[in-house]
Amino acid sequence: MTKYTATSFKAELNEKGWRMTPQRETILQVFQHLPKGDHLSAEDLHNVLQSRGEQISLSTIYRTLKLMVRMGLLRELELAEGHKHYELNQPYPHHHHHLVCIQCNKTIEFKNDSILKIGLKQSEKTGLHLLDCQLTIHTICPEALRQGWPSLLPSNWSCLRTFSQTGSSPST
Repeated sequence: MTKYTATSFKAELNEKGWRMTPQRETILQVFQHLPKGDHLSAEDLHNVLQSRGEQISLSTIYRTLKLMVRMGLLRELELAEGHKHYELNQPYPHHHHHLVCIQCNKTIEFKNDSILKIGLKQSEKTGLHLLDCQLTIHTICPEALRQGWPSLLPSNWSCLRTFSQTGSSPST
């Protein structure tokens, strides 16, 4: 897993016969400046770019996200919302995993070196190069359980609790 800069991204694109377009560079910059713990869907990214006055079509965003995931620059995450989210694929020691409440969609990032070590060991054992190693654990938050999940929660229920990004216990 490589930490990408615009220069290293451009070099890798050129090596594969592609070029660094202004749109690709802009999208990379958005992810590089994304606050820790934030994940963007293609639509979220499109909204961020539009609010900055960037005219990048949603189809270009989808193509660029797919390319960046294939290259190992971004992680594609299947969280609880039913659509994909993306974040920078950070090298060790910033590598992390996710706990996701399937009811309220809250996401907690956590670190576990053992998971990454297993992924690296298995990749090396089979002669493959590891691009990403992620574990997403689907959960139910304590508040949803207290409110009677699954049968007693109204369809429009929203969790009022906030969760820390450290992977420790929820905070109120």
